[in-house]
Amino acid sequence: MSLEVTGKLLTKFPTQSIKENFSKREFVLELTDEGANGMVYTNFASFQLVNTNCNVIDQFNEGELLKVSFNIRGNRWEKDGNVRYITNLNAWRVERANSPASVGSYGTPTPPPAQSSAGPASTTDQAADDLPF
Repeated sequence: MSLEVTGKLLTKFPTQSIKENFSKREFVLELTDEGANGMVYTNFASFQLVNTNCNVIDQFNEGELLKVSFNIRGNRWEKDGNVRYITNLNAWRVERANSPASVGSYGTPTPPPAQSSAGPASTTDQAADDLPF
């Protein structure tokens, strides 16, 4: 399941080496949402980048508005007869919310596709074509 959210980068943490072949780096986005009653609610979501993606967040500064694409990953963990469930938000793409690639999806009109330079077929071309369609 792939999801996407936009929010302000609140903080980023150092990379942690969990195992020899697994490392992770967490960062937090501040998300705001206006409820049906007009109240603005603030949420804080902690995301993680794993292994070779840990350095992706380095290019962004705290306070920047980011668009994060992520997957939800859940695990069952049992120890001493106690079962716990852990949910992670694994970010796989992070970009500035106002980057040119994402401008069209945030309210700014996207320009129409360029017209072909060939233009419409001329009437003489159509006359030479004896097909009815």
